[in-house]
Amino acid sequence: MPYAIQTTDKPNSGELRAKIRDTHVQYLTANLQKLLAAGALTADDGTGGHGGILIVDTEDRKEAEAFIAGDPFTKAGLFEKVTVTRWRKAYFNKQKLI
Repeated sequence: MPYAIQTTDKPNSGELRAKIRDTHVQYLTANLQKLLAAGALTADDGTGGHGGILIVDTEDRKEAEAFIAGDPFTKAGLFEKVTVTRWRKAYFNKQKLI
């Protein structure tokens, strides 16, 4: 089962997020084979960013934790909270799996 990683930015960190974003995207792109999904949490109108969700395709918690630890956002101190949780794919890519 993969791991879901949910992050929450520290308050008033929009400037830091914008500054590090390109490096973060390069990191995700370089590790694309490990990702089932990834994206920012935004306002209802799609603006801003205040955290994110990543689903890492691994059976190993330590690998998922190492993945988020290596993220440039983490290294820059952007996150107030990071949660790593085992995730069961029940419905995925428009398919029922269970």
